[in-house]
Amino acid sequence: MNAVVGNLTWHPHQVTKKDRWLRNSHKSGLVWLTGLSASGKSTLAGALEQALFARQINTFVLDGDNVRHGLNRDLGFSPEDRRENLRRVGEVARLLVDAGILTIAAFISPYLEERARIRALFGEGEFVETYVQCSIEVCEERDPKGLYKKARRGEVQQFTGVSAPYEEPVAAELVISTDELSIEQSVGLIVGYLEKHRIIVGD
Repeated sequence: MNAVVGNLTWHPHQVTKKDRWLRNSHKSGLVWLTGLSASGKSTLAGALEQALFARQINTFVLDGDNVRHGLNRDLGFSPEDRRENLRRVGEVARLLVDAGILTIAAFISPYLEERARIRALFGEGEFVETYVQCSIEVCEERDPKGLYKKARRGEVQQFTGVSAPYEEPVAAELVISTDELSIEQSVGLIVGYLEKHRIIVGD
């Protein structure tokens, strides 16, 4: 155990997560969007946030690029730094969920073990792993940042899907094929899941 952590005591608060659920009239949880670069994770996260916000849901998006502008600006792209990047994001997401916020996270998060570690931070039914499935061919056609081209030229090392593996989820709550479905259809599937499992109330 870390020596500093060993000298700390968790301080429980009087207002609980369930208290916040009652006030908000919806539960909180983490919709974790995982998939290849250019599969549509960030676009889907933004559209989902808009749809939930329009329904008076307290929601917030954690995006892979955005957190590296501040919280994780000190991290690079080595395997160790990537693990730390996701560890921090998982802990921030847990704080947001405890605050009663329906949180959306959009991260490649290529390894089963890393996603399982984040899932373990949350209670039963609070972690909604959503595989944003898209063929590598379509992702490369989209390539909005030009990263696949750079990876193919060897200018970007350890690039997921090209020079580094992506481990597909084996038991994701949702699989959304963004190379076949529209954004509206994709959002509808997630909202439908949240309604079915009573995380939010249906219209």
